[in-house]
Amino acid sequence: MARGQNQGEIHPTHRRVRSGEDFDIIIGFLGFWALVLLAVTVWMEVTAQPAVGWALGLLATLLALYGMIRLRRRLPGRTATRRR
Repeated sequence: MARGQNQGEIHPTHRRVRSGEDFDIIIGFLGFWALVLLAVTVWMEVTAQPAVGWALGLLATLLALYGMIRLRRRLPGRTATRRR
């Protein structure tokens, strides 16, 4: 073991700060599915098929996305670091 390496241990004096990184992942996930549902809804409307269910799913996804973005603004920035 080289001196100065952490070995994954957290020093008891370091307090973990909750960052918005988890929220960023969820926002990206919801954004992807919102785009998919938008494309499906438009396709169903263009082809004259019933699209109410798809549109309601899109609405629910957009509301969840809006809520996550509002919650994300209250959290600090990312705290994770990338290894080089």
